[in-house]
Amino acid sequence: MPMLEAYSAQLLSVLRIMTGLLFLQHGTTKYLSFPVSKFNSVPALSMGGVAGMFELVGGAMIVFGLFTRPVAFVLSGLMAVAYFYAHAARGFFPLLNGGELAILYCFVFLYLSAHGGGAWSLDQLRSKGSY
Repeated sequence: MPMLEAYSAQLLSVLRIMTGLLFLQHGTTKYLSFPVSKFNSVPALSMGGVAGMFELVGGAMIVFGLFTRPVAFVLSGLMAVAYFYAHAARGFFPLLNGGELAILYCFVFLYLSAHGGGAWSLDQLRSKGSY
């Protein structure tokens, strides 16, 4: 839509912020037990615990748009590994193997790694206006 084209940098920031907030809750449930879920209090050195640290720290960095490109690239890889490790073995179709969210996160993070954090990011403030 041509009328939204003028707001593409801001909409990129909205995508980044919402993705980061949704991703962050995976880390907060594992390490802060909020919200309460079956994933509360995972052992820190387990695979879920290590992933939780990436979710907690990386999710917060994505929300604020700090080092968006490298953080998003790492998180994209994390989600690719999560899909193939935890979901692909359960069947071919992501709808049936529960891997839809991992795939979606993987490709949104890949997009953010290519395009940056958008207009409303700490990266933008650090670069003093050069988007």
